[in-house]
This record gives sequence, structure tokens and C-alpha cells, in this order.
Amino acid sequence: MIAGVGIDVVNVSRMERWRKTEGLTERFFHPLELSDAMSRGSTANLSLAARFAAKEAFGKAVGTGLSGIVLKDIMVKNRHNGKPEIYVFGTAKEALEKLGSVRVHVSLTHEKESALAMVVIEYEA
Repeated sequence: MIAGVGIDVVNVSRMERWRKTEGLTERFFHPLELSDAMSRGSTANLSLAARFAAKEAFGKAVGTGLSGIVLKDIMVKNRHNGKPEIYVFGTAKEALEKLGSVRVHVSLTHEKESALAMVVIEYEA
């Protein structure tokens, strides 16, 4: 059964601005997530925007928004085949456990100026 659904869109220019401020991206992204995005070269900002949208969508799906959730506690990584997955730690894991959920699904997409993410959280009936 579906426990929650969230969707969010982020303008890529926000990531361009954030990257110009020392330490700001490190505040919002898990270190592994950040290094993966940076390895993408010219598409790093697209990758970061999509991942930030996924964090926002996750908050909506758990029903709390990001209140009480440390953004670095949500990590979006791609599997070897490119499929994105969300990994949660600390505060994000606690929010997910309150739902009693068992699976988190995420879909990312981006185009020149915008990135969008959708998160669906499932639990067993």
C-alpha cells in the first residue's frame, strides 16, 4: 500500500549559486552523493538539482516536509544501471520508520533549467 507520495521541482541555477558559496553544498548533500554529482563534470548542477528535488519530495512523501530532517541524512545514488535509489540515515530514517514503511521509490528527471523528482513510499498492509 502507498504510505506517501511527494514531488518537487528545483531550478538548476540554485545549484550554480550554492556551489559558489563555500561549504553550502556540503551542508545539504551526503559526501558520497556530492562526490558522485561532481564526477559528472558539466552536468553536476543538473545532478545536484535532481537530488535536492528528491530530498524535498521525500519530505513531502513522509508527510512532515523537511522539518526535523537533516538533508545530508537523505542520499540519492544511482545503481550501476543508472536507476536512482534513496538511502536514509539518522533523522530521515526515523521519519520513515514512523510510517512503518518498507520501500522508497524515486524517479528523477532534468532538462536544461529544471530538475524534478517524485518519491513514493510503500508499506505492507
